[in-house]
Formats: sequence, structure tokens, C-alpha cells
Amino acid sequence: MLSQEDNDLLCRVGPGTPMGNLFRQYWLPAIRSDELPGPDAPPVRIMLLGEKLIGFRMTSGKVGLVADACPHRGASMFFGRNEEEGLRCVYHGWKFDGSGTCVDMPSEPAESNFKNKVRIGAYQTQERNGIVWAYMGPREIPPPLPDIEANILNKDPEGISVLYRPNNWMQGLEGEMDTVHFVFLHMGAEKADDQAPGSFNSYQYKQRAGKFVVRETDFGCSYGLYRPAEDDTNYWRIGHSFFPFYAEQAAGDLGPVAKMNAYVPMDDEHTLQWEINVRTDDNSNGQSRYKAPINRGEMPDVAQKLPPLTRGVYVPQTSDWYGRFRLTQDMDNDYLIDREDQKSNVSYTGIPGIRQQDMAMTETMGPIYARDHEHLGTTDSMIIRTRRRWIAAAKALRDHGAVPPGVDDPTVYRQRSGECILPRSEDWWDGSRHLREVWTAGEVAQPQEAPVSGS
Repeated sequence: MLSQEDNDLLCRVGPGTPMGNLFRQYWLPAIRSDELPGPDAPPVRIMLLGEKLIGFRMTSGKVGLVADACPHRGASMFFGRNEEEGLRCVYHGWKFDGSGTCVDMPSEPAESNFKNKVRIGAYQTQERNGIVWAYMGPREIPPPLPDIEANILNKDPEGISVLYRPNNWMQGLEGEMDTVHFVFLHMGAEKADDQAPGSFNSYQYKQRAGKFVVRETDFGCSYGLYRPAEDDTNYWRIGHSFFPFYAEQAAGDLGPVAKMNAYVPMDDEHTLQWEINVRTDDNSNGQSRYKAPINRGEMPDVAQKLPPLTRGVYVPQTSDWYGRFRLTQDMDNDYLIDREDQKSNVSYTGIPGIRQQDMAMTETMGPIYARDHEHLGTTDSMIIRTRRRWIAAAKALRDHGAVPPGVDDPTVYRQRSGECILPRSEDWWDGSRHLREVWTAGEVAQPQEAPVSGS
């Protein structure tokens, strides 16, 4: 459990908070590129780390990200005119470019130089393969984008799943670290006798309990959950948590799939989950290499086990601060639970969809779970270690100005996760290295637009 003080430090991300300051050291996924489909497209409301921002694609194609409130008298820039490389407030015509500079102030006399003294808050952006990244930190020259392989390989915005979650960012991240829940929440209705002998599922359904080992890494923390396989081997599920909010879950073969899973805080109580899965081998069953778990259904070997509704169905997007990427399944309709399916064991939960099952668990904990009420077991060791590591990093930044892990070294993100069989005599970390550290994206040019300067 955590004290109330440490829980607040872990969860609060607004301006000036220790964890919020830590997050602002990194580039953050902010906008899916197709939300701004073309130059001078309508602006979009973006809530990020508790700040209300407006994203807009300028005439040149670059993306600006500015404060919602016009610095004149606070009117919303969402209603602004996106024109000629800037966003113009419609109240009095003040216009700002992507760096926050006021470039036109038609309400003032021609001889006035007042526009030279006024700026709007603005953040630097870069766009890479379907994601507009934002840097909200203090550096004039920001750090490099992280070497997240799935974002470098995937050039299709439709292959990027984004999902609204009305809970704190850490609740979602903890769900990814808790890999033992897979055989209960998602696959509790499955029987070991029905699985192919020697398959991953046969091992984990035969012994649903598992043993965890955890280690701290240059990028965050890693776990291995193991169960007996054959007489001389163990079945392993290996995954990672990366600063500041990334996870690579242990699903599918370790090696062939590059993943990105990010729990990006909109504010303390709302999160956007970003996810990409890119299959790098030819075993894609004739389907796209880019798998968006919500947009295009779950991974094939999982989807066929689920009730008919395996895809998340989005409600129409709205312009509200929390109106992006919401599913029809939510707390208001009990995630469309089917009690007959649950009772007959067609589905362990009765809730259709892998991600929707996760949502039902983490969202019903409340917006921010009071962790002084929990009772943690041995399979929570990854969660315990990660919390401690993140809290310590936030305090080190606050108290000593220590740069958090991975900020200046994009290569630490070059990891893969998944399932594998290893000899019992072999160390799990060293024995999986040739599968975890496969790096194809290093051979691919990383398109990097010059950042839009901001303040």
C-alpha cells in the first residue's frame, strides 16, 4: 500500500507537481495526426497534464499547440480562425503563430507596438508516423524523441489505437504490469485440456498462479512471470514499464512484435491510452502488419476466443475536452456485460472485448484509487517496484534537479516484450536478450520535422 502523501505524489500531474514536472521532461503523445487532417483544418481541444490547449495544423502543415485562453481577456482560442500560418482569436482579431508570438493585433492603432509585448503560451511539437508529439518542458532545445520502435515503423494513423479512460494514468499502467490477470479476467473460461500441447496457453491455463521476478533497468522496470513448461524449461511472460508512462505488455511471441502502449494523462482523473502493435515478421495471416487493438479488433488468437463483439465501437467524437476516443461500452451501461455469457462460462467476465474488460476493472476503482486500502500479493511485485522507482525519480528531480531516466537517451526504449520458453538453467534476462533487443527500426529513417519553437 501507499501513504496518502505518496499516492498524491504518484498521481497528480498538473503544473508544479513533482510527477507533473517529471512528465514534462519528456516528449508526450498529444494528437493523432488524422485529427488535424490538413492545413488550416479546424482546431482541436487537447487536455494534457491538466492544461487546456488548442492544437491546429498551420498552412505549412506543421502543428501548433497553444493555450486555450487568449492572453487579451481569456476568450477561448478553440473558436479561432486557423489561417495563414497562425490562429486568430475571433474576439478582437489577435493572431498568434505556432511559437506563441502575436503576429497581428488589428484592434490596436497602427503605430502601436503592443503586439510585440504579448505572447500566448505555446509548446513545441514534432510529428512522427501518425502521432503529433508535444514537449511541455523547460528546455529551449528539447531532448530527442524516444526510439519507440512501433511508432517509427508504423506510418498509418489508423494503426494507432487511442482510448479514453476516466481514471488516473497509473491505474491503467498498473494493469499492464499485472500480467497474471490475463488467465483470469480475459481467459478465465478457457481450459488447459482444450489447448494444443506445448502451447503457451497450455502452460498458463494448467497453472494459473505464477512467480514474478522484477529488475530495475535504464528505462524503468522489467518483469518476468514464469510457470513450469516441460521438465527442463519454463514458460515466461516478459514485459516492461518505461518512463514516464509506457508499458510493453507480455502478449504474443517475444521477438516478432514491436509495441507501444502509453497512458498519457489528460489530467489527474482522465487518461488517453495510446497503443500500437506492429508485427515485424511475415506471420501476419494476410492481414495488416499494424494492429490497433481497439480500431481493428484484438489480436487474432485472442479475438476468436471472445464473444462476437470483440472490437471497441467508438461513439462520435465531440469537441468537448473529454470528447475524443470514447467507446460505447462504459460505466453507464456496465460495459455491456452479458450475465448469461458469464453464467454459462462463454466468457469469464461476460464483458465483450479485452480492453473493455481492462476498462471495467481500472475505471471502477474510482478516478484515483486510494492505495492505502489495498492488500498486495507476491504477483504485485512489479507494481510495487515501479511505484517506488517513479516516486523516487520525481523526488530526485524536485529535490536535486536529477534528470529522469531515458530523457536524454532515446535508445533505452529499444525493447520488445512477449512470451517465450527458456531452459530452467538459464537466467531469464540474459536468456531473452536476443529476443528482447531485436531492433529493426534502427535501419529505418526517422522523419523528424524541425520543431515549432514555443515557450
